[in-house]
Amino acid sequence: MLAVLSDRNAKLCRMPRSKEPFRLEVADRLHSAAIHLLRHARKQDVLARVGPARLSALSVLVFGGPMALGQLAAAEQVKAPTMSRIVAGLKRSGLAKIQTDSKDARRIRVTATPKGERLLQQARARRVRLVAETLSGLRDAEMDTLLRAAELMERAVGQSAGRK
Repeated sequence: MLAVLSDRNAKLCRMPRSKEPFRLEVADRLHSAAIHLLRHARKQDVLARVGPARLSALSVLVFGGPMALGQLAAAEQVKAPTMSRIVAGLKRSGLAKIQTDSKDARRIRVTATPKGERLLQQARARRVRLVAETLSGLRDAEMDTLLRAAELMERAVGQSAGRK
């Protein structure tokens, strides 16, 4: 638990606690803050004029590279028939292309098109700008703290992924 030393300067100090409940408290606060921040940033996605499921799948393709339909479905945690419909919509919009596997015509590989990459990068830039505007009221020291927190979260996720 954190205790406020002074209302004027709102400095925090650590009070003795066991590690696991504190880790759970931090995880809960990060989880909640991340969800609220991303929901706030997602308001910009309407400007892309692409539904959230398609935009999410396109993001996986742009940042993860071309992949089989099953891999894309797994990444998006949906069934293959659902992903087939999403990919068909991306293809109709010119945001993705589908190639059949040279060894197995039943398997397809989905790739973002240059148009899809541009659209996704523009959508991401809008979200990042909105987050930056949201943070604009923070002091430099607070921004430094958030940068360090982001670095720590990236490292923790990388380490966790390496253990699996």
